[in-house]
Amino acid sequence: MAFFTWEDRYSVNVSEMDEQHKKLVKMLNDLFEAMLSGKGREVVGKVLTDLVAYTKVHFSAEEELMRKNAYPDILAHKKEHDALAKKAIELDQKFHSTKMSLTVETGNFLKDWLTNHILYTDKKYGQYLNAKGLK
Repeated sequence: MAFFTWEDRYSVNVSEMDEQHKKLVKMLNDLFEAMLSGKGREVVGKVLTDLVAYTKVHFSAEEELMRKNAYPDILAHKKEHDALAKKAIELDQKFHSTKMSLTVETGNFLKDWLTNHILYTDKKYGQYLNAKGLK
């Protein structure tokens, strides 16, 4: 059973962003699976590092799309991105530099953040871009 199951309600109706969100969900599921199955630190660490790196790629693409389309709430949106990126980088660095292990609480934090960000922040730009004809 997946840790985070993609549902239609998460769609922002912008295909490129939906595909990137689905990839983030898959990577989060891969991280959780690696943690629960007792995979070695190297495997968990690689999945975590990949997730952090892809989050940066996704945030950059999302922000560029908002800039191109003059999304009026881009600064607040970027602020949320910056806060999560900072936490994710700190988590990745702490994991790799100490004996810290990832916990279910860490997974739940990431899942809750992604869920809430998509449902309450990304949906707004989705509606804005859909009104401009972007799908």
